[in-house]
Amino acid sequence: MKRVCLLITGLLLSANVLADSCDSATSQAGLNECASNEYKKQDELLNQAYKEAMKLATDTQKTQLKAAQNAWIAFRDADCAFLTSGADGASVAPMVHAQCMMDKTRERTELLKSTLNCEEGDVSCVFPPR
Repeated sequence: MKRVCLLITGLLLSANVLADSCDSATSQAGLNECASNEYKKQDELLNQAYKEAMKLATDTQKTQLKAAQNAWIAFRDADCAFLTSGADGASVAPMVHAQCMMDKTRERTELLKSTLNCEEGDVSCVFPPR
């Protein structure tokens, strides 16, 4: 039940993002396309953060980050498939799925970005301060 509540909350929050950028969409197909485009934008931002992290990583960290990222992608895809399965077959399904992917991708991007900006003396940081 908590997961369903979290999913609904996340979808409602991401709906605000879509509302701002999808005002001109006049059909479900348009909303689906807009949500897909918003997810693609978030995925590009994630790829940028990943590339920045890879530049700073040692050889060992590169291997670890690649493994972690691949595991995270598998988790994100499986989790969104499950969390949005209630909409399967409905015309809204692509939008709901894209919103889930967008939200999880945005969270991962923020996590990776947080590893790039550590303060001096923070021993829990992955990379040394720049």
